[in-house]
Amino acid sequence: MPDTPSRGVLVTGSSRGVGAAVARAFAARGDRVVVHHRSADTADRAEEVLASLPGPGHARLAADLADPDAVARLADAAVDVLGRVDVLVNNAAMIVPPGSSGSRRGDHPLDGTTYEDWVAVWQRTLATNLLGPAHLTWCVARHMIDVPPAGGLPAGRVVNVGSRGAYRGEPEIPAYGASKAGLHSFGQSMAQHLGRHGIAVTSVAPGFVRTEMAGYALADPDAAAATRAQSPFGRVAEAEEVAAAVLALASPQAEWASGAVLDLNGASHLR
Repeated sequence: MPDTPSRGVLVTGSSRGVGAAVARAFAARGDRVVVHHRSADTADRAEEVLASLPGPGHARLAADLADPDAVARLADAAVDVLGRVDVLVNNAAMIVPPGSSGSRRGDHPLDGTTYEDWVAVWQRTLATNLLGPAHLTWCVARHMIDVPPAGGLPAGRVVNVGSRGAYRGEPEIPAYGASKAGLHSFGQSMAQHLGRHGIAVTSVAPGFVRTEMAGYALADPDAAAATRAQSPFGRVAEAEEVAAAVLALASPQAEWASGAVLDLNGASHLR
């Protein structure tokens, strides 16, 4: 049983991978979770995650985070379902953009991408990975400020899922790396602004995680060996390890971590 009242938690991009693991971790501690996914194409996966969550009060909501109007509707719908959003996890992100002329990974190196595709990649990636979380944070944080929490709970928690690539650099997918660097910076700005309202904002910066999104790095024996060798532990992270970190940062006891960006890469990149 949880040692605090059940919280309302919105986890973006939770139809698979890290987001699904995060949703399950919150539900396991007794929280009520909104499983978010982008479109009808991912509805079946989101339903599977929803069905796997223990306890009552969970829901599934769809929204394209690149659409500001859809973001506002998502926030309103989450409030309707949960009553109050106590925790927002900005996890949703994309690498593969529509219209890319690169590989299925969404590679867009400067010297191998047309200008038209370069512009399209940057616009879509930033709209989803940076502007979407910024707009959703505005909506949810305003709700946290206006609606008092249940007894024993803090005013709110926001946890952003960033990336090691924000620091190490992403020469083949620079839009992705830049979007995550911006997300880290945005989180720190919000930590300073929202602290006056009792809302703590943190970020976690994973390296490679064994998920579908990172499948290209584990697709063949040579690539997998090189990827694992980046860490002295000789492996990549599991989604549940990232979920555990998000759960800890979102806890009522983690207020003083506000503004922190937690490196979670198995010592594969130190700064």
